[in-house]
Amino acid sequence: MPENTIKEAVCRLFEEQLTNWELAKANYNSLEQVKVKTLSVDGQEYKVQFNPARFISSSAKVDVQSIRERKCFLCSENRPPEQKGIHFNGRYTLLVNPYPIFRRHLTIPSIEHTPQRIASRFGDMLDLAQQLDDYIVFYNGPQCGASAPDHFHFQAGNKGFLPIEKNRNRLNRICMQSDKKEVLLDRFRQVYDTTKQISEDEEPMMNILTWREAAHWIVCIFPRKKHRPSCYSAESEANLLISPAAVDLGGVFITPLEKDFEKITAKDISEILHEI
Repeated sequence: MPENTIKEAVCRLFEEQLTNWELAKANYNSLEQVKVKTLSVDGQEYKVQFNPARFISSSAKVDVQSIRERKCFLCSENRPPEQKGIHFNGRYTLLVNPYPIFRRHLTIPSIEHTPQRIASRFGDMLDLAQQLDDYIVFYNGPQCGASAPDHFHFQAGNKGFLPIEKNRNRLNRICMQSDKKEVLLDRFRQVYDTTKQISEDEEPMMNILTWREAAHWIVCIFPRKKHRPSCYSAESEANLLISPAAVDLGGVFITPLEKDFEKITAKDISEILHEI
């Protein structure tokens, strides 16, 4: 499908889904009431969003047994009948995410039920960013915030929301920029192979964000050393239900509980970032 046709189809998809799918309509309307505050974390701007609709994702059980015991919510046969999609490159389906962070939030699962592994799919991520050039496309590793590590998927959100778009050169990440896809594929392979050497997991832990600026791709890679911070499982007042993924590392921390939104500080965010 030509680039402009895909963008037009996505616009029509949102219009149709937010008219006819009550769950999605209610959750997107509720974004108008979400609370947001801005904190200066080690000299950088971070936002904190109180978003109760994200409780399901933030608290998702991603251990092997829990995944085995539940139906995969990204497989077509298990998705809500109201949820419609658009095919992309014969490998993916563009879906409206019914539990949004962005005002336009897509989930992009593989048509096949296959594990969350980026090694052979980074080129697809670049293709998505090129054709959806008004979106940031992001990837959460299987132990880095993906709530469905058993089913490969990307996500995408409208530009103009994440602080990383403005301050990518000042965050703790690996940043690559090029107008040549082959160059980025080669550089990504180098990063992947290097981090793989020091990882005990099947896939090195990482979150990735990519988007287009003019004729260039921008790619930000956040290597990870830990899935969830210690505050996630802490007791009493020390507890914060924070499960950082690409959006959080891009500058918007998501708090599904209002108590956490009210009490989280710049110091907390700094400590979480250093820990993970």
